[in-house]
Amino acid sequence: MTPPLVLLHAFPFDSRLFDPIRSAVADRVQLITPDLRGFGTGPAIGDSDPDLGLLADDLIAQLDAEGIDKAIIGGVSMGGYISLAVLRRYPERVAGLVLADTRSGADDAAALERRRTAAHRADNGDVAPGAEAIVPLIGECTSAPIRGWLADIVAGVPAATIAWAQRAMAARPDSTEVLAGTSVPVLVVVGELDAITPPEVARVMAATAPEAELVELPGIGHLSSAEDPDGFADALTGWLHRRF
Repeated sequence: MTPPLVLLHAFPFDSRLFDPIRSAVADRVQLITPDLRGFGTGPAIGDSDPDLGLLADDLIAQLDAEGIDKAIIGGVSMGGYISLAVLRRYPERVAGLVLADTRSGADDAAALERRRTAAHRADNGDVAPGAEAIVPLIGECTSAPIRGWLADIVAGVPAATIAWAQRAMAARPDSTEVLAGTSVPVLVVVGELDAITPPEVARVMAATAPEAELVELPGIGHLSSAEDPDGFADALTGWLHRRF
C-alpha cells in the first residue's frame, strides 16, 4: 500500500498552492497538504526563534495525531527545505521524498544578504504587493488568472510571517550530505525556466540522491505545481506508480 503523501507549500503561499493538482493526485494516494506555521490557517508563529526545524516538528506532530507512522514527504521551494529538515531529524518517518523547485544546499552570501534585507524590511511592514512578489517566481507565459490567484494568496501573508520565514530559510543548514545518505526513492521536479532554483541545481540533487528520478517541466518557472498542474501531477503519479 502506498504511504500517504505530504506536500508542503512554497514561500510565501499556503496549501492552496496544491489546489490545481488535488483531484489528480488524490485519486492515487492519500494527500496531506498542511498550512505551515504562520501561513493560511496554520498555527501562529508566536515568539519562536526562526527555524525550519520547528516546521518539521509541527509536521511530525500532525502525523502522530493522525496515526501515520511513515509518509512520503515533499514540497515546493521552502516546502522542499522543510522536507529535507524532516529527513535530517526524522529519517525513520520518511518513506520517500519529493523535491520540487528547491535545493539541498544552504544559501550563499548573496542569498543570505537578500533574505536579511527582506526580513528587515518586513519588520517595518514593508513587503512587496502580491502581484509584484510573484513576478520573479513564475514563467512569462503563466496565464493572467493564475497570476491573479497566486497574488491573492501572497497578499494575505502577514509581514511578521515573511520576516520569520526569511530568517528561518537563511539559517537552514546544508542538507546535501543528508540527501546523499538516504536510501528512499526521491523525485526531483523543476521548471525549465525556474530562475530561483534552476534546472542545473535540480540535476545536482538528482545525481546526489542514490534513488532519484528527475523531471524537468518545459516552459514554466519556480511554482511548478501551480504553473503546470497537469505536468506536475503526471510526474508525481507516474513516480508513485513505479516506486510504491
